[in-house]
Amino acid sequence: MRILLTAFEPYDSWDQNSSWEALICLLESRGAMEGVTTRRYPVDLASLQERLFKDLSKGFDAVLHLGQSPGASRIQLEAIALNVAGMTESQGEFFGPITSAGPVAFRTDFPLDLWKRELLQNRIPCSISFHAGTYLCNAVMYLSHLWYSHHQLRRPVGFMHIPLTPEQVLRSHREFPSMPREQAAEAIGLVVDLINSHDYEPQFA
Repeated sequence: MRILLTAFEPYDSWDQNSSWEALICLLESRGAMEGVTTRRYPVDLASLQERLFKDLSKGFDAVLHLGQSPGASRIQLEAIALNVAGMTESQGEFFGPITSAGPVAFRTDFPLDLWKRELLQNRIPCSISFHAGTYLCNAVMYLSHLWYSHHQLRRPVGFMHIPLTPEQVLRSHREFPSMPREQAAEAIGLVVDLINSHDYEPQFA
């Protein structure tokens, strides 16, 4: 099983991104994971798409994206990606489609109910979300599905939203919920294990 596991760089006023912090923590605790390729993507739609499509062409069996969610109090497992683009605060407000050559939405093929049960059994706060937002977290999930659809392939693509770390909240001087990066890393590791434990046969769409 070859898995592409991605996170994002810091953006806007955040000097860290909790998704990348959790991924680094996972790698520090587990070391290099066999079959898992990690990436940190830019928070820019054009650059993201270019790097993502290049990575997807390398023939992964499954894709799991991670992103930061200020205001989230638990891990959020995203079910649906919408064909809606979003911009950072510094770039202004524009919410046109990601592409005119794609459907309104894609839904993940991953068993989110199973993932949720596993995380809750390990005392990790978790929920299933049916709206990945209108920002690059949503875009990376949508574009991954779109790339496989255009290449007449079917691979499972998922997205996990990660709460802010306590350190980020303290530095922000704002009242946000948080989750220790160690707990978020544990959640990611459990999901990677679940992906590896299932046989996702390559399919044509």
